[in-house]
Amino acid sequence: MDMSQEHDGPSMALIVRKDLQLSAGKAAVQCSHAAVSCALIAKKSEPRLMERWQSSGARKISLAIDDLDSLKQIMGKAKSAGLITHLVKDAGHTEIPSGTITVLGIGPAPRSSIDALTSELKPY
Repeated sequence: MDMSQEHDGPSMALIVRKDLQLSAGKAAVQCSHAAVSCALIAKKSEPRLMERWQSSGARKISLAIDDLDSLKQIMGKAKSAGLITHLVKDAGHTEIPSGTITVLGIGPAPRSSIDALTSELKPY
């Protein structure tokens, strides 16, 4: 596969709140919840996009965001753009209170659409 094709293939962004200071394991599990939920939504609502995403390596990127307000702003923009989104709310069994929003999943979606929303964010 040439690089230009890969750069434009579908991607998924997993955006983690920095202010919660989640342990590495907790963050990994919360990102996994987001990825699975987004994939299940895509399988139902956009099966061709889902197939393209899977066949091109199911690219994911994990990004950090400062706080809940910033997370909700990006979610609003993603929804307005018609992208698949899923907010993960923690069950509260371990590190943080029940109902705490930890991660936003966006996609699978065209990589350019995700990059347009997340270009300001740093890797998690």
